[in-house]
Amino acid sequence: MRAHEAGALHGELGFSGPSWLRTPDDVNALIPQLWPKTVKRAQDGAIEVGSVNIRKIADEHGTPAYIFDEADFRERCRKFKEAFGGAEVFYAGKAFIATHIVRILVEEGLSLDVCTGGELAVALRGGMPPERIGLHGNNKSVAELTRAVEAGVGRIIVDSFDEIERLSAIAKSTNTRPKVMVRVTVGVEAHTHEFIATAHEDQKFGFSLSGGAAAAAVDKILSENSLDLRGLHSHIGSQIFDTSGFEVSARRLLSLQAQINERHGIELPELDLGGGFGIAYTTQDTPAEPADLATNLMRIIKQECAALHLSVPHLSIEPGRAIVGPAMFTLYEVGTVKDVDGIRTYVSVDGGMSDNIRTALYDAAYSATVAGRASAEPPILARVVGKHCESGDIIVKDEFLPADVQAGDLLAVPGTGAYCRSMASNYNHVPRPPVVAVVDGASRVIVRRETEDDLLNLDVG
Repeated sequence: MRAHEAGALHGELGFSGPSWLRTPDDVNALIPQLWPKTVKRAQDGAIEVGSVNIRKIADEHGTPAYIFDEADFRERCRKFKEAFGGAEVFYAGKAFIATHIVRILVEEGLSLDVCTGGELAVALRGGMPPERIGLHGNNKSVAELTRAVEAGVGRIIVDSFDEIERLSAIAKSTNTRPKVMVRVTVGVEAHTHEFIATAHEDQKFGFSLSGGAAAAAVDKILSENSLDLRGLHSHIGSQIFDTSGFEVSARRLLSLQAQINERHGIELPELDLGGGFGIAYTTQDTPAEPADLATNLMRIIKQECAALHLSVPHLSIEPGRAIVGPAMFTLYEVGTVKDVDGIRTYVSVDGGMSDNIRTALYDAAYSATVAGRASAEPPILARVVGKHCESGDIIVKDEFLPADVQAGDLLAVPGTGAYCRSMASNYNHVPRPPVVAVVDGASRVIVRRETEDDLLNLDVG
């Protein structure tokens, strides 16, 4: 069935809400798993983050704005680093990248995945050692590959035979031997737990395992003395809450590794199982702790290696949104509140799909709270929408807000650290919001707000 042009949520009537959503006992309560660690209600009823009142942040920086809890972010970096011990933890630049983020990653000992020349430029400007950078992407240009080789990035995850030829030619012309990994499409789709090596290989990423392309890619690279094959890589999805899919993926990857050992007489020293660990957007999401993820993944690798008589390779993981996603929330100001004939209450804010496209794009679910004050009024079921000229411009499809929510209220949406600023647009010529870092009682802009002058400067007439 074809989706409605105005958005998948357009035209949906009824004041029922999803079956799992329950009327809260306290509409002011903050569900801990949804919010950064330092967020709490202050005595005046407003929320505070990093010991800074949200009203002060709004007065100083305006709305809408992405609010980044730096202490929370650092703690998540450390938890993954400590949990996985000797494994290399790669932060996903595509989730959100800025030079300040890169500097924190350097300090906390994480590595960094990038997938374009632009992300690589930010990584290098932020001071990430090139050997701790990995370059992803299914269609890397010659210019991007050349820059990566010249910068000395630690690994390039090759994704096609065309890329192998391009990279080999670049390596020969620059007299280098770049380290590479082969991205293998293992036929595991983690969202539905359908571990079948057929339809899930119908995608643009990687080399098919079942069709033999992955093995052929390994043969091709090993025949090219200009490339240093370090290992195999896979990525089975995102927003994953358990490790059962990784067990199947690891078994298939290590089976290929055993075949490579038998055919070429080498044991590849590295293995990347990807990641894409889930976060809590609503009370229905139950993310696993890094320590539990690490225990299960290491058990899987050791068991499979023992069964195949392989040495345990150096493991790397990619937590994805799990590090930055929960560390940030978006702050808006309510502009209008409209009750539509008892069908639904629409709460319109000063942002929308230009700063968070995920609800319209993926039917993603979010939560929200009135942030600038507490309320003694009972909860009502509302829909938080944006200011754009689209019926599908929805930020939070269903949420309980206080019955006295009104124009001028500050409203906060948690879990927006991953992909929201990265995927932000200038739809309707709306400038993109700033990113404001808050830590130890102080706030500062790390990515400034766009202005109308910025937009007009791009228009060369």
